[in-house]
Amino acid sequence: MSRYRRAYIEGGVFFFTVALADRSSDRLVRHIDRLRRIYTSVQKRCTFETIAICVLPDHLHAIWSLPQGDADFSLRWSLIKSGFSRGLPGDMQPSFSKIARRERGIWQRRYWEHAIRDDADLERHVDYIHFNPVKHGHVSQVSDWPHSSFHRYVTQGVLPPDWGGHVGDTSGAFGE
Repeated sequence: MSRYRRAYIEGGVFFFTVALADRSSDRLVRHIDRLRRIYTSVQKRCTFETIAICVLPDHLHAIWSLPQGDADFSLRWSLIKSGFSRGLPGDMQPSFSKIARRERGIWQRRYWEHAIRDDADLERHVDYIHFNPVKHGHVSQVSDWPHSSFHRYVTQGVLPPDWGGHVGDTSGAFGE
């Protein structure tokens, strides 16, 4: 088994993909209010800035900026994942290895993180996050997906309401 080494950078900016173990599940949007409550609670307890986020039925993408002198995004994700899982109806049987590790079996054990390198890298990842519901076929235009920071970007005047176009029209999807 390979030993993956995470890029812990104090005060860093990171892109994350965090997924449910059952990729056919819709738990994240079905229990979106619970996820929001837990996420906000963890954010208050262990501060970080959410630059962009999009919650889909079976996974989420986020970009976080950590405070100076702090590189512990793992603790934050652990608190979010365990807080969300605790108290949910248990409608799936966890594997033996998940039981042995006292895991509920809702989340994939690992998640993807990427240290944002520069402003262009940040912009590409923000665009990727906001366009993701269209990419996965959940909506035909970015503005139709309710669980996204895209709406905050529109309210702040950073993006126009029609950014991302429609399925088949990718002219505005990534600033091209």
